[in-house]
Amino acid sequence: MIELRTLRQCYGDHTVVDVDALTLPEGGLTSIIGPNGAGKSSLLGMIAGLQSPTQGQVVLDGQDIVRVKRDSFARRLAFLRQDNTINARLTVRDLVGFGRYPYSKGRLTDHDQRHMDHAIALVGLEPQQHSFLDELSGGQRQRAFIAMVLAQNTGYALFDEPLNSLDIRHAVGVMHLLRRAVEEHDKTVVVVLHDLNFAARHSDRIIAMRDGRIVADGPPEAVIRTEILDDLYDMKLQVVQQCGRPMVDMFG
Repeated sequence: MIELRTLRQCYGDHTVVDVDALTLPEGGLTSIIGPNGAGKSSLLGMIAGLQSPTQGQVVLDGQDIVRVKRDSFARRLAFLRQDNTINARLTVRDLVGFGRYPYSKGRLTDHDQRHMDHAIALVGLEPQQHSFLDELSGGQRQRAFIAMVLAQNTGYALFDEPLNSLDIRHAVGVMHLLRRAVEEHDKTVVVVLHDLNFAARHSDRIIAMRDGRIVADGPPEAVIRTEILDDLYDMKLQVVQQCGRPMVDMFG
């Protein structure tokens, strides 16, 4: 379980994140939505231990993360940034191997190789595993980075805008991968999304943020509502039901 306690991040007089309390229990896929500048990525960065809060705590399974050794933390929580640019010329398998660093320190064992095989198979990149990243399409590269996170074999996996720059086919494929990680491998997935319909379709829980604060939190049917979204985005959005799920008709 991840607990946020009186968590604030400020830059001068500007408050980026202001969350009194939030609990992320084990299991399920949680999406964080909201307009640009809402504090979504900053919140995720603090949970991942990559940004320091001005005030408050992030508690992982009962421990303040600042007191958890980095190797131990990396075996429990993985984070995929929004910007995944790597300048080194690596193969898919090289990249996925980085996910095993908390265990192997770069000296990959047969056990590590099996985890890598499984992650590469899960994202469907076995034929490309020895290809260089710069030889892949954008969707394939994104799947390779997701495989790296999955190879890390953590209970918690955080993704900051994993659909960024993907076409619709690859975006759908990535969301299906994240759902499989939850349903077949018992991962707890937290993802920042801009696409409301992907959030509504694939999430167990949605957290809506604006101006650094949480303004709505619950299952998709409780958050994907016209009155909530209109205030969240300062525009009129029509919500319709499709296959038992709320969907946003932006042109209705």
